Amino acid sequence: MLVVGFFDLKPDLEGLGQFLMPLNEVIMQASALTEGRRSDFFNHLKAVADSLTALAWIAYTGKDCGMSMPIAHVEESWQMAEFYNNKVLVEYRNKESNHVEWAKALKELYLPGLRDYVKSFYPLGPVWSATGKPATSAPAKALPKAPAPGAPAPPPPPPASLFSSESSPSSSSRPKEGMAAVFQEINSGKPVTTGLRKVTDDMKTKNRTDRTGVVGVSEKGGRTSSPAFSKAGPPKLELQTGRKWVVENHIGRKDLVIDDCDAKQSVYIFGCKDSVLQIKGKVNNITVDKCTKTGVVFAEVVAAFEIVNCNRVEVQCQGSAPTISVDNTSGCQLYLSKDSLDSSITTAKSSEINVLVPGAEPDGDLVEHALPQQYVHTFKDGHFTTSPVSHSGG
Repeated sequence: MLVVGFFDLKPDLEGLGQFLMPLNEVIMQASALTEGRRSDFFNHLKAVADSLTALAWIAYTGKDCGMSMPIAHVEESWQMAEFYNNKVLVEYRNKESNHVEWAKALKELYLPGLRDYVKSFYPLGPVWSATGKPATSAPAKALPKAPAPGAPAPPPPPPASLFSSESSPSSSSRPKEGMAAVFQEINSGKPVTTGLRKVTDDMKTKNRTDRTGVVGVSEKGGRTSSPAFSKAGPPKLELQTGRKWVVENHIGRKDLVIDDCDAKQSVYIFGCKDSVLQIKGKVNNITVDKCTKTGVVFAEVVAAFEIVNCNRVEVQCQGSAPTISVDNTSGCQLYLSKDSLDSSITTAKSSEINVLVPGAEPDGDLVEHALPQQYVHTFKDGHFTTSPVSHSGG
């Protein structure tokens, strides 16, 4: 893309979008790998996907373009990825050194790698030609670069499609499917009712003798007595490979219990609704993913308790938890014990987060604290200062 920019004119807003299209497609493909059910290497994938936005420094066209200068953009983009990169370091610090080396190599790729490169050659953005042709998208196919010497490969090999040089066809050239095809047919101006079959009088519901409109008692009773079942799959509560408890797809279960666990095991809770899980022993870490109206009561965690992609969840910590993170969640109640008041709580893209802590009196009520979700950013002394919004009554 830098080579193309060197020979092309500086693009306008529309041309810049076309020029960045290949990069945008790669970033979207990487982000898609982090969606859905979490894999064991979710933090690896998330760190890589978030770090790719640093490559968008090439979109800087001047002070009025709405983005930070190239060097600052690289540093800010890495800060988003570093949250998950640090999780890899913490999780594998005393387990597998190759994961730790991979996380360190990923950081060095951007800081100081990409940052110093941009600082040395393009501190004010890419250099455009003054006499070239209008900029277009970068070539879809490019020669693969040789890997950097000494950089370890990530433990989970990424799918080939992530870094495939084949660009996907544009959405306008693909045939429409589903509702998009329906709206395309309506907007085409063609008579869309020509293929419909006429409804005769004997086909109307009021004239059909096989439908009386009365629901039988046996039919109604059979429907209400059937157990709740998730469309995602059958409910699970099992220990896999001796190290990971999996709790999935439970609906309306208030009596879920894990009592035979140890500090080397992890707990992964996915797709549960209107359920309560109690974890009676110490475990390494706990993750609650895509759950709604779900409660978790746990004794103690060694590493971290994570809540991601959830709605209206409640968590009670009876012992200690060094780190509690809440990501992309709407509505979360955290009940902390005296032993967990030193916990570090991290929130991202979340709202309605309330933390309840013990009061001053031994038998007193819990005191509720709402974590801020709105912030004010002010520019002063050459940098931005961030502070939570405070509301005062009139």
